[in-house]
Amino acid sequence: MELRRAKYAIGQVVRHRIFPFRGVIFDVDPEFANSEDWWLSIPADVRPHKDQPFYHLLAENQESAYVAYVSEQNLLPDESGEPVGHPQAALLFDSFHGDHYTLRPRISH
Repeated sequence: MELRRAKYAIGQVVRHRIFPFRGVIFDVDPEFANSEDWWLSIPADVRPHKDQPFYHLLAENQESAYVAYVSEQNLLPDESGEPVGHPQAALLFDSFHGDHYTLRPRISH
């Protein structure tokens, strides 16, 4: 099976196609890499295919900030131009440039 190239990049701000939340991508899996229980918890009529990139987001909605795991088919670019208010965003990213963040340099010993 050939893996698809990820459409979105680490640092990019995206929003969910169906649900009212947005976030910044901090990691990408080339295909589904979560638990089967998580997979089965998604209603069958909206369950995405496993053979596509899945994105780890520092996400936010009106009520809270959290980490989300979202299939590529359920993401769209966020065009608000607003930074993500997730409290962990400043730990991973430096500056915000309208639709994406720049990763902080890695600290190594």
